Amino acid sequence: MSVKVAVIYYSSTGAVHALAEAVAEGAASTGAEVRLRRVAELAPEATIDENPQWRRHRDATASIPEAAVEDLAWADAYAFGTPTRFGAPAAQLKQFIDQTAGLWREGVLADKPVTAFTSAFNRHGGNEATLISLANVFYHWGALIVPPGYTDPAVYAAGGNPYGASSVTGPSGDGPDTAVLDAARYQGRRLAETTLRLLAGSRERVGHP
Repeated sequence: MSVKVAVIYYSSTGAVHALAEAVAEGAASTGAEVRLRRVAELAPEATIDENPQWRRHRDATASIPEAAVEDLAWADAYAFGTPTRFGAPAAQLKQFIDQTAGLWREGVLADKPVTAFTSAFNRHGGNEATLISLANVFYHWGALIVPPGYTDPAVYAAGGNPYGASSVTGPSGDGPDTAVLDAARYQGRRLAETTLRLLAGSRERVGHP
């Protein structure tokens, strides 16, 4: 038995994209079927052109499919990634989430494991606040939040954020370092393994009332 994991993210200059790839790799390492999806860009092209790094990343990732609410209906588990915007998710990811009302009303999003990851410019620039803000959405969905917690040495090595993998880009614009990417892979693996156990338990209960 394998599980289906949707890794859905927004990234402007590449840090969250790198985390999303690592989360997807971690989930796939368990045998999970993974969809890596970027949400639609809302910023005008002229604004993107003003930042060469933003433009380069947008062009480099144009082949990655855009996320659709159907990806949420398909998946057994979700991983959401976003840069922090004043301690909250980016508007691009929030706009995607705002399209899920139909699935929410139908109960499609309930009882599914979910996790989140993020990146900020500064070490105290809102990583934890952003992840907690996303958790408010998951509470409304009735989803089952699967944080990394302090359950693996990879979490400690990456700075010890129990809410989710998080990076700090800093003025150099460097992406996540090796330790953070390892933590993101662990988070993806933990999400898939947790989902597998939940689905296996559910099927056993159905077969043995």
